[in-house]
Amino acid sequence: MTHYNVLSMDGGGIRGILTARILERIDEVLPGFLSHVELFAGTSTGGLLALGLASGKTPREMRELYQKFADCVFADSLIDQLKDLGNLVGAEYDVEPLKEVLQEYFPGVTLADLPKKVLVSTFKLDNEGKRPDGVRIWKMKFFHNYPGPDSDGEQLVVDVGVRTSVAPAYFPVYQGYIDGGVSASNPAMCALAQALNKVAGRQNVRDVAMFSMGTGYNRHFLPVQNADWGLAQWAPHLINIMLEGDQDVVDYQCRQVLDDHYLRINPLLPREIGLGSIKYIPELLETADKADLSAPIAWVKKYYLENE
Repeated sequence: MTHYNVLSMDGGGIRGILTARILERIDEVLPGFLSHVELFAGTSTGGLLALGLASGKTPREMRELYQKFADCVFADSLIDQLKDLGNLVGAEYDVEPLKEVLQEYFPGVTLADLPKKVLVSTFKLDNEGKRPDGVRIWKMKFFHNYPGPDSDGEQLVVDVGVRTSVAPAYFPVYQGYIDGGVSASNPAMCALAQALNKVAGRQNVRDVAMFSMGTGYNRHFLPVQNADWGLAQWAPHLINIMLEGDQDVVDYQCRQVLDDHYLRINPLLPREIGLGSIKYIPELLETADKADLSAPIAWVKKYYLENE
């Protein structure tokens, strides 16, 4: 049988270069394997990768994009630091460099123009009362280019790419959206739901093959027992918990639903590497190069490339 192949990619800022390099290594062994992917799903940096790969760019091209533009996208000047009081009252990075990079690579391109299907998660801060009951709330928004009444095919890749990437405190709000990682840093289950949707993907669960990729995990932990903490104590940890806390939950769900039709790779990082830690790009690439890919390559060959 032919599987409905899905590639899901987590958020993680500059750590997306690790995902790109691992995909590049797999592509060196199984050239063109990504042409067998029906749906590219991503959050934040994974959303950028999804958009790029769905447009036909190779993993190597995406890895080189990170290396070429990391310095300008994650630039934080002394003047900006002073203006923002050390990011106390302003985002750490400006959004314009990221937008300019995307405009250079996807000038005027819409989601409908992409040759592959995509699902990109964002978080909309105000639905403007666009519910049957008129209630105004914030909510997740998943941009996709499947046909149907809720298709986002007319949306510009540039805008969707920026919307999914603007993590709170790291980048300013963009067009009323922030990083989808606040609720779906691992979008694999969202991608599965889209694939099974009766109007969009229209797949049977037993036909879906899901390859889920993390951006490497940090050794985050809090050695406290029965701590009576308030906002001041929790504040330094909340963004990491918010952006990383759901990843294992989604992994558990997908494993239970898809069984051996599901594979996840998420290497341990050599040190704590933040979303904008561009100085650790060499270590991210080294981690990707040292990762044992024998199991992922065998899995991709079986589920993406072979008919059973």
